[in-house]
Amino acid sequence: MGGYFLRRLLLLPPTLIGITILVFVITRLVPGGPLERAIMEAQQASISAGVSSTAGQGMALSDDQLQQLREYYGFDKPWPVSYALWVGKVVRGDLGTSYRYNEPVWDIIRSRFPVSLFYGIVTLIITYAVSIPLGVLKAIKHRTAVDNVTSVIIFAGYAVPGYVLGSLLLLYFSVRLEWFPMGGFTSLYFDDLGTWGKIKDLFHHAALPLACYLIGSFAVTTLLVKNNLMDNLAADYVRTAIAKGVSFRRAVTGHALRNSLIPIATTFGQNVTLLVTGSFLIETIFDINGFGLLGLSAIFDRDYPIVMGVVLLSSMLLLIGNILSDIIVAFVDPRVRFQ
Repeated sequence: MGGYFLRRLLLLPPTLIGITILVFVITRLVPGGPLERAIMEAQQASISAGVSSTAGQGMALSDDQLQQLREYYGFDKPWPVSYALWVGKVVRGDLGTSYRYNEPVWDIIRSRFPVSLFYGIVTLIITYAVSIPLGVLKAIKHRTAVDNVTSVIIFAGYAVPGYVLGSLLLLYFSVRLEWFPMGGFTSLYFDDLGTWGKIKDLFHHAALPLACYLIGSFAVTTLLVKNNLMDNLAADYVRTAIAKGVSFRRAVTGHALRNSLIPIATTFGQNVTLLVTGSFLIETIFDINGFGLLGLSAIFDRDYPIVMGVVLLSSMLLLIGNILSDIIVAFVDPRVRFQ
């Protein structure tokens, strides 16, 4: 098994190289890049100032200025050379400098980590802590009032996208009732509060966004646990265990539940990525400066250094999460043997 995971780890660098090459080439081919935006802004500035165009071709910038811009944005070299230079910086721990913020990309990304990690970890803990027991209860109480009522609530929540629910919650609880703030991660006077006051303020701002994050995860995880547990409860090995004198409670918790958690373990790697990336739509609605909103803003602003940094980190987390999923599956399912 150790050899299998060692090979998986050795495949991380070439996989990351393939992903980043693809995104790097796309950033060079799509129109409306930072160079075109700089030219457009210069043209608009010259028109608004009443200055006639220069360079004889309707350009507001001279050839020397255009060359300086190409060198600044790294467009003066072929993309393989530019990519090799970018990889060399990444190896040294330098993700480049943001075009928009004019700050190191790693510093910008690192400043968004606490926000995304908070929502990601809390969402993950609450989802598993509630969905697994609820899925077990629904499987045991199948077709009872408990199962029917919870199914209606779960399906109704799953049918509403998180960002739509966020808009509704803001309109009702923040605008109409004024129970919760309109957005943000903390209050402006957060640093002046005590320990308990900071915790209260943090969760006061996080209540509505967490509801949006949880609404979709609850339905998927709960139904996954319920359906797999019902299949295992109907299996021969569970009936045999009960026939030999094992209590129904023991048969559920000691036999069927463990096998029912295998699909949950296989999807754990995807949740690791969500710990950081989050949802850019939810972050946009609640004005949360998280990792997802940073990536979306970088795409709109053509801030390619941040785009590459976000892609690199997200891809690395996803690949590591998949390896963690394999490890968890190996512990949960004793039949699995990685060779």
